[in-house]
Amino acid sequence: MSDNHYIVSARKYRPSTFASVIGQKPLTAALKHAIATDRLAHAYLFCGSRGIGKTSCARIFAKTINCTHRSPDGEACNECESCQAFNNGTSLNIIELDAASHNGVDDMRALCEQVRVPPTEGRYRVFIIDEVHMLTSGAFNAFLKTLEEPPEYVVFILATTEKQKIIPTILSRCQIYDFSRITIQDMVDHLSYVATQEGVQADPAALGVIAHKADGAMRDALSIFDQMAAASMGNITYQQTIDNLNILDNSYYQRLVEAFLATDVPAALLIYKEIRDKGFDSQFFINGLGQYMRDLMLGMNKSTLPLIEAAEDEKAALAQMASKCHPKFLYQAMDICNDADLNYRAATNKQFLIELSLVKLCQLCSPSPKADGAGEGQLRPITVAAEPAEPYQAVPLTKNAQAAPKPAPAPASYPTPQPQAQPYTAPAPKPNVAYNQPRTAPTGAKRPSISLSIKGAKKDEQPGPAQRLEDLNRCQPYTPEALVKAWEQYAKDHPTERILVNTMAASKPERLEGDLYFVAVYDAIQVDAINDARISILNYLRSALQNDRIDLEARLSEGESSPVTWTERQVLDHMVQEHPTLRSAIQSLGLTLA
Repeated sequence: MSDNHYIVSARKYRPSTFASVIGQKPLTAALKHAIATDRLAHAYLFCGSRGIGKTSCARIFAKTINCTHRSPDGEACNECESCQAFNNGTSLNIIELDAASHNGVDDMRALCEQVRVPPTEGRYRVFIIDEVHMLTSGAFNAFLKTLEEPPEYVVFILATTEKQKIIPTILSRCQIYDFSRITIQDMVDHLSYVATQEGVQADPAALGVIAHKADGAMRDALSIFDQMAAASMGNITYQQTIDNLNILDNSYYQRLVEAFLATDVPAALLIYKEIRDKGFDSQFFINGLGQYMRDLMLGMNKSTLPLIEAAEDEKAALAQMASKCHPKFLYQAMDICNDADLNYRAATNKQFLIELSLVKLCQLCSPSPKADGAGEGQLRPITVAAEPAEPYQAVPLTKNAQAAPKPAPAPASYPTPQPQAQPYTAPAPKPNVAYNQPRTAPTGAKRPSISLSIKGAKKDEQPGPAQRLEDLNRCQPYTPEALVKAWEQYAKDHPTERILVNTMAASKPERLEGDLYFVAVYDAIQVDAINDARISILNYLRSALQNDRIDLEARLSEGESSPVTWTERQVLDHMVQEHPTLRSAIQSLGLTLA
């Protein structure tokens, strides 16, 4: 049995000098300068997350201020009596207190009693209070007076991971140093040094995974390194690392992004199933996917590349993947991932929520990202991967393919609402204005142009692949006379719709170009009547003439409206103005328009 006692790397490679502190160079430089100029405060507060060197810096600081032969660069000599006592753990000038287990008023009073004892050797007595935020309110108050006015030989160093829990009266009496999280690259470099010292073969990619897992804490990274060194028998590989730590690495996210760019819904869902089968939480997965999308966005620009917390080779891989993506795709993808995370807790079927989000992500790069297939193209269909005896293959129709004619839909009919009987009140006559004078727009204003189109797109837009004329089914030849005849037949089939029938009788379709026709109307009421029935009219004409290219536009005419298209109210108003005696007869008899 070996006499050498094993020491974990977090203790064995704990910093003993300011130069060996990882990732805190500006802060250690400030502390060294304060020591060199003999400008020491009586109280310091070291703040930051776990495992980044707060307590280690406090110990190094305490040893250095008591060293009698400091080196020219401001480090402790490790040879004087004070340094030797500190290294051996026998120094009486450095007292450490864990506030997590000694957080009461009596503990603070005992500490204040020790403050009265001067140092036996060296210049200062240093009290290091770790996790100081755990002190009770009474303990803080008992400690407050001593912290504010300690003896000149006393230095307090408080350390905490939650500065917001410390009362302001304590904060105002300390010099506050905020420790930063250790970067991925700094941790990888230090882990490489430890691996070299320990004789362990370590893949740089595996060290990067360990650094990511540590989440900015060097102590955690060293603990994970020891775990992997034991599990891999001294040869740490990337695959062993992600398998042993059960880490969802970027290879899954990269495959998913490739599926999104290819609009491959089945591939994305199968990758998600693979991730679930490995035991990963769905919310953890969608958060990781959103973070990967964010890193891709940062990787698109060299100026934002340093914002990615990753090793240099990983940053290069992200930049290469980002070059395949459009910025709009990444912005929308991040928004979908964020919405899925926000809705995850309230969702009853959480798996369905994530799968729906993946389908949305796949459709971002579809020719038509809209759910209804409108826009520049149709949604990509999901093909079945099964192998039946006679697999079905959907053959798209072309202009040469003869499709069976579809039955004409039944014409829509709408009941005519019965007006309520009201006493008739004739409008006041307008001086010098004829009744049938056409309506005019205000000066400088244009009469609106109203267009009817079965495509639902603006006239100046280019038709998408599903809207091109050559892709439509029926294109039988016809004559304009046949179109007018079908137009009149539609009016006969809808006798109850009086305004529409009168409008269609007074206005016939006229060819504009090709299969595009226009209908001139004289009143906004007529436009509304045609607009309400436009789908039914177009379906009837196309079915009657077996031609799906027919299109219509309704235009307001600048001329006078035809009496044929007048409503009952307009006819009565005209009669009253032509025969003034009729108005008095209507009023005396109390007649109403039925």
